[in-house]
Amino acid sequence: MKTAQNVVQKILSAHLVEGDPAKDPELGIRIDQTLTQDATGTMAYLQFESMDVPRVKTDLSVSYVDHNTVQIGFENADDHDFLQSIAKKYGIVYSKCGNGICHQLHLERFGKPGTTLLGSDSHTPTGGGIGQIAIGAGGIDIAVAMAGGAFHIPPPKVRAIVLKGKLRKGVSAKDVILKVLEKYGTKGNVGWIFEYTGPGVATLDVPSRATITNMGAELGVTTSVFPSDAVTKQFLAAQGRVKDFAKIVADKGAKYDDEFVVDLSKVEPMMAAPHSPGNVVTVKSRKGLKVNQIMIGSCTNSSYRDIRTVALYLKGRHVADDVEVGIACGSRQVINMLAKDGSLAILHAAGCRMLENACGFCIGAHMSPRTGAVSLRTNNRNFEGRSGTKSAQVYLVSPETAAASALTGKVELPTKNPVAAVPSPKKFPIDDSMFLYRATSGKGVKGAEIVRGPNIAPVPKGVPLAKDLKGACAIKVGDKITTDHIMPAGARLKFRSNIPQYAKFVFEPCDPKFHDNCMANKEKGLANVIVAGESYGQGSSREHAALCPMYLGVKAVIAKSIERIHRANLVNFGIVPFLFENPKDYDRVAAGDRLEFKGIRAAVEGDGCLEVKGPKGAFRVKASLSDRERHLLLCGGLLASL
Repeated sequence: MKTAQNVVQKILSAHLVEGDPAKDPELGIRIDQTLTQDATGTMAYLQFESMDVPRVKTDLSVSYVDHNTVQIGFENADDHDFLQSIAKKYGIVYSKCGNGICHQLHLERFGKPGTTLLGSDSHTPTGGGIGQIAIGAGGIDIAVAMAGGAFHIPPPKVRAIVLKGKLRKGVSAKDVILKVLEKYGTKGNVGWIFEYTGPGVATLDVPSRATITNMGAELGVTTSVFPSDAVTKQFLAAQGRVKDFAKIVADKGAKYDDEFVVDLSKVEPMMAAPHSPGNVVTVKSRKGLKVNQIMIGSCTNSSYRDIRTVALYLKGRHVADDVEVGIACGSRQVINMLAKDGSLAILHAAGCRMLENACGFCIGAHMSPRTGAVSLRTNNRNFEGRSGTKSAQVYLVSPETAAASALTGKVELPTKNPVAAVPSPKKFPIDDSMFLYRATSGKGVKGAEIVRGPNIAPVPKGVPLAKDLKGACAIKVGDKITTDHIMPAGARLKFRSNIPQYAKFVFEPCDPKFHDNCMANKEKGLANVIVAGESYGQGSSREHAALCPMYLGVKAVIAKSIERIHRANLVNFGIVPFLFENPKDYDRVAAGDRLEFKGIRAAVEGDGCLEVKGPKGAFRVKASLSDRERHLLLCGGLLASL
């Protein structure tokens, strides 16, 4: 008799190419689709190009431009030309600047239930809203997948998030995922996949499901997924893609490693307070707080359902005089629908600023708030300084809470005067004219010339791991250090394709002298070491947070815990991801300490355990590694291993 399977097991078992979930520490899965965005894609394609593969081998690969669309200087425009020329040559679909945000667009036009999607953006799990196993990873992992290689993960544990009941008016999917974050936080969830089940699932439309899976990234889980059911079929049919539908639901009696029940009818409006998505409080607890800025959109809440809801709240009214409101839709499709139903006119008349359908304000690329401002935002991260203003107090809220608060300039409960639910469209307007090279997808154009601007530099490669290392603690940081701390975005993001230049800004928010200290240590023949607390490497998938440190001579990270994507990126670039065997030994290391890693190569070849000598005595570290990871670290990283 066939064993009952949950949704995760069904999809992963159909894509398993390496390993046994019952006994092996690592699984290799086949990847059907990939996506990149311009902030990470340039490096991913430079790495793919170095693999000397004539064309992509996935079913579909799409290159989106949605991050650096505000072009100050030549760098971003040059990178876009490079991305377009790469797409043409290698058989990649290219989404032009202005088409929309990658996750919203991929959900609308390409995502397929039952398939696997790997993306060089941590919010790729948005695709889980239609029953796709969609995982965020570093660019080099995407390059490997495009070349036909497997993607590797530990056998996941699956937690059922059982939904029952139905949301009240004024409460939405953003409040649901914030409720889950309130329970599980932003750390300690490495190796888990969250699968949403229960009768309440049927009450949520696809955009709502996608909001929940999108912000699953903040939990630190591998991915999140909903079943593909009648609601999914209706969404795909409305997108003219019913042929892409496949029913993927958990079998009766399917087992899970854990479960958490959420009664949707009891969920109240929630918000994440500064400076973490896991710092969850009720909107009621902050009611009346004066607000200076409200930003609506991003890949989390920029669907037609979300922006139309905001328009209904603001219809016939005007935003408060002392509050700035900006709205960024997720795609041209959303903008077209809002234009046709009159929502754009409503938003314009209400005093909202209509922004480009791009990631801009979420990554601090524009619309930074004033000094000390309180900013309500519907995006997914509120790390300190991510908005571009370090002193700003950023709260993450639902579109409903954002709209209600815009009217008074204070935090308001959206349940006081809720609007009617926006029905799921029976048919979406389709305009794929800004997706280029669809006809040559997977084939490419032979002889196509690749365009390279002066900001595009060669990809540096690591060197084999030495037998012993003498190093220095180049920096010591605390808990919850994000990839924004390590590699700042905003104004610095335009240097992403030039590693020597971008490396000058590593850890800029924490220690502006980090680059100079690392270069000085390198001149002395010392390896650079990073020491960190819990949950090191939270947030974005940007591999530059490992690639640039590698360029600066970082050979090891020693932390209390390291998040999944960043740990994989460290290994991919030859940086050993050590953990303290005794977390209290964190206090025995200080910035500038000389550290000795005698026998580090043998440790990596063996059980990953090593004694490190420092000024305050020796302490033990460990790195739990698969055979594949050992090989990569010994070679000096993935590119050096090829």
